[in-house]
Order: sequence, then C-alpha cells, then structure tokens
Amino acid sequence: MNFNQMDRVSIIIPAINEATCLERTLRQLSILNPPAWEVLVVDGGSQDETVAIALSAATRVISSSTAGRSVQMNLGAQVATGEILCFLHADTLVPDDIVAVIQKTLSDAEIAGGGFISLMAGSQQTRWGFSLHNYLKTYYAPLLFRPHLFFQGLRLLFGDQVIFCRRTDFWECEGFDAALPIMEEADLCLKLVRRGRLKLVNRVVESSDRRVANWGEFKAIAIYLAIGFLWGFGVSPRYLQQFYEDIR
Repeated sequence: MNFNQMDRVSIIIPAINEATCLERTLRQLSILNPPAWEVLVVDGGSQDETVAIALSAATRVISSSTAGRSVQMNLGAQVATGEILCFLHADTLVPDDIVAVIQKTLSDAEIAGGGFISLMAGSQQTRWGFSLHNYLKTYYAPLLFRPHLFFQGLRLLFGDQVIFCRRTDFWECEGFDAALPIMEEADLCLKLVRRGRLKLVNRVVESSDRRVANWGEFKAIAIYLAIGFLWGFGVSPRYLQQFYEDIR
C-alpha cells in the first residue's frame, strides 16, 4: 500500500528523567519499517541523562518550560510536521511496522484515532492479569460510564496504548487539556469521538511494569480501579492525582 506525504507520522515522546528506558525505546524506533517521519522527545526538565541519550540517538529534543505530560505532548504536537500524531511513552516498545499500521488504520475516514493492546511486562515477569484488564477496560469503561458514546465508537485509550490521531482532528479538539495532571488521554478520547470512531488495533505494544512493581499488585489494583471509577463518576483528575505518585 502506498501512502503520500499526508500520511507522515510524527512520534512524540514526553519525557522527564527517563534515562533508564529511553535508549532502548529510541533504538527500536530507529529500525521501524517504514520509518516514522520524525521522532520528537519533549523533555520536561530532566535531571538525568535523558536529553543526552535522545541527542545521541539523533533525535530532536524540545525543551518544555513546564513539566506535565499534557503540556509536553501539546508542545510536541505544535512542533511536529507530520499529518499524523503518535504519542508514545518513553518506557513503551512498539512493533517494527507501527507506522504502516497507523497509516492503514487512519486510511478509513470514519476512524478519528486509535491505540494498541498494551502488554505490561518487566525484567522478572509479564503481568498477564493487568494486561487483560487493560484490554477489557478499553471497552467496559466507556460502556459503563458513557454508554451513549460507546455506541458511537468511543473506546477509552490510555498512554501506554500508544494513542494516535490526525493532527487536524487533534487540534480541532484543542489537544490535551493542559490542566489535567492525569487522565488526559481519556479526556482526549471523549473529544476525539466527536470526530469519528476510535479503534483498538489488534496489535501489541509492550509497556514497563515499573509502577506495579513499585506499588505491589494489590495496591496497584486498588489504585487503578479507584481512580478509574471515581473519574467515571466525575471526580476531578486534579483531586485523583494525589493517589497516582510519580514512578521512575
């Protein structure tokens, strides 16, 4: 399948103190086939070797004066020159053909955006239970909390699922809400579905289990479920942030 310049994919990576995983992620991005149009690392003020690692990989680095995923991803989207935006976490590995998969998915004009099946894994184990729940959550969360939008094509996607969409649709939705410290991807999904269906692509990306490993499985289950249900019932993400500590 041939694609023109209107299908150029910009991969945007928000990062802060990601030296332990960024090199591996960028190394894999360097062998994508076909390649991404560009890879942008948006740094939020790292104190480790994050910036040096990105520069050594010949990756463009953008410095954000304000830390926060929403702010950093919006800045990356402003600088990006591709017509398709793909938001990737620094600890997530993607398939070699992700660019072609994204292009093919968005060749359907009725689809406004999408994401992938997230497999959570670490150096010691693969978190099959968490991965299954994340898969099911994509469907049951919108069905429970926004059923009218579910039947319009809403699928609730999160950052570790590598969300992608057209740049025009992203800005028509005014991008990520910079005021949200967490749940910014879910908020974007609620806005994108007005532009078309969201699709969970039947391909796997691999995300780090570092948060679960740090918290422990029972605490992680409790936090994820509590945040998800409270958000679904309308509790502010700014309030919920206190339960979602930063893990590196």
